[in-house]
Amino acid sequence: MINLRTSVSAFTLAATAAVGLAATTLPAFANDKLVELSKSDANWPMTGKNYSAQNYSPAKQITTENVKQLKPAWAFSTGVLHGHEGTPLVIGDKMFVHTPFPNTTFALDLNEPGKIDWQHKPKQAPTARAVACCDVVNRGLAYWPGTGNGDALILKTQLDGHIVALNAETGAEVWKMENSDIKVGSTLTIAPYVVKDVVLVGSSGAELGVRGYVTAYDVKTGAQKWRAYATGPDEDIKLAKDFNSKNPHYGQFGLGTNKTWEGDAWKIGGGTNWGWYAFDPDTNLFYYGSGNPAPWNETMRPGDNKWTMTIWGRDIDTGEAKFGYQKTPHDEWDYAGVNVMMLSEQKDKQGKLRKLLTHPDRNGIVYTLDREDGTLISADKLDDTVNWVKQVDLKTGIPVRDPEFATRMDHKATEICPSAMGYHNQGHDSYDPEKQLFFMGINHICMDWEPFMLPYRAGQFFVGATLWMYPGPKGDRQGFEGLGQIKAYNAISGKYAWEKMERFAVWGGTLATAGDLVFYGTLDGFIKARNSKTGDLLWKYRLPSGVIGHPMTYTHDGTQYVAIYYGVGGWAGVGLVFDLTDPTAGLGAVGAFKNLQKYTQMGGGVQVFSLNGKNPYDDVNVGEWVGKGG
Repeated sequence: MINLRTSVSAFTLAATAAVGLAATTLPAFANDKLVELSKSDANWPMTGKNYSAQNYSPAKQITTENVKQLKPAWAFSTGVLHGHEGTPLVIGDKMFVHTPFPNTTFALDLNEPGKIDWQHKPKQAPTARAVACCDVVNRGLAYWPGTGNGDALILKTQLDGHIVALNAETGAEVWKMENSDIKVGSTLTIAPYVVKDVVLVGSSGAELGVRGYVTAYDVKTGAQKWRAYATGPDEDIKLAKDFNSKNPHYGQFGLGTNKTWEGDAWKIGGGTNWGWYAFDPDTNLFYYGSGNPAPWNETMRPGDNKWTMTIWGRDIDTGEAKFGYQKTPHDEWDYAGVNVMMLSEQKDKQGKLRKLLTHPDRNGIVYTLDREDGTLISADKLDDTVNWVKQVDLKTGIPVRDPEFATRMDHKATEICPSAMGYHNQGHDSYDPEKQLFFMGINHICMDWEPFMLPYRAGQFFVGATLWMYPGPKGDRQGFEGLGQIKAYNAISGKYAWEKMERFAVWGGTLATAGDLVFYGTLDGFIKARNSKTGDLLWKYRLPSGVIGHPMTYTHDGTQYVAIYYGVGGWAGVGLVFDLTDPTAGLGAVGAFKNLQKYTQMGGGVQVFSLNGKNPYDDVNVGEWVGKGG
């Protein structure tokens, strides 16, 4: 199955030509090619568009002045139901589309939009569906441009725990590796992430007591290069000798086992990572978050439970962690910290230019760190209704809890804000470097929480809490609406330039463009565009199904397009897709989103827009078949 060639593929050359690079001047490393590809408006080569994960495009053919002229250009149905998270990739003349389970991948020809160049339909063990936590979603694909020794590849994850490399021109399988064992409840929903000649893959399954890890594989062969766990001995966690040397008060060595866990609880302690990555070529560090500890019932795991709920900065070559900042020590609310990491370079309040990492967390705090050493710079509430924490002590990094909203055995805690869904979840947000604003899709959901004891059984849910969820204080609790917000945030001032309420959670994330626009989808089935300076709603379009993915944009043959997945599902839509009615089902999501079924139903695909609907089929001869008879 290994299929390496001695020359760069024609597809790689075509994609590279799209950014004006001659084949004879290709950079030495694949990440250099990805950097160049990401600079072109023609391409969307990775989740977040570039290594800074800014989800921002300098394209400005579509502006605040003409956005009302956006009309459907073309569409593609994936033929798959359930939640469509993430975003397509575009390289050169191809769009690569992924689906939830059964994790079909399509390569579409942008010269004849919707025409399928190839498709990959894997065969998977159906038992993977039974151990998926919250719908059978998948967050996306990765692209490796190839080198002088091999073809370009598309990397995908499968719910059954495998990572697969496909030839980007043909869709043929090049290699396949098992990353996760579904027998113990470990699945894969993450988008792979290519840096240099490695592909990073996380893991899912904390709700089943899975011990989380991130793994680097050789992108050419699938051979494992290194693996780093979130819990356990230092050698398993791969702590560098200078780990947290700039901030020793965050904790350093020997904390991943019984110093912060009781006995061997760390072995089934969660800390999986199924969210997003970012990478800085200057520091050679990649950044991500480890998730919640297991079980949810805090009584069963005394201690700080390191290193779950942590922002990590790791060396891409060795996997060693230079820093780790634990946001929610001894998490009591399932505030899984895997959310998006967005990189920027801004002047701090003292006027010093710094390399920053900004991370809106499920716990309702948006954090900004110095990404060179992990120093915490700011920690602001995503909304003034966050109540489990009074503030974060910037000197120690420790959240100052409000004991009124703690969870404990033999007690039903009420009015906790945010809920376990967080005021932010898996959505991939955006950053406009010109305005220095982050555009964040927010949940506005609170909860009641009642824990219970349960034993650990491999491959079975290991949660230990019953949840009731409902709109936050600014929503309509009688009507079960007002479950979301969208906000523009300045990480230096800590201020919000504007904020708007939404009927349902803005689950999928945002896209910012140089046309002064921010695009996003809604669970009730709209794609919307707002003025990124003011928040004014300028345009919206009704899609066939609700949205849990984030928009992207690309320019093809001089026309700027905006594309978005539709296909309701995910944790927010779990009640609808599995026809559940008990308000505590779906780990509490069913009650919160009880009205979603009034606005949308399942159905998956990609919808693409352009000004006045311009597309290649305006030439009616494009794609026509002409037989011998004329």
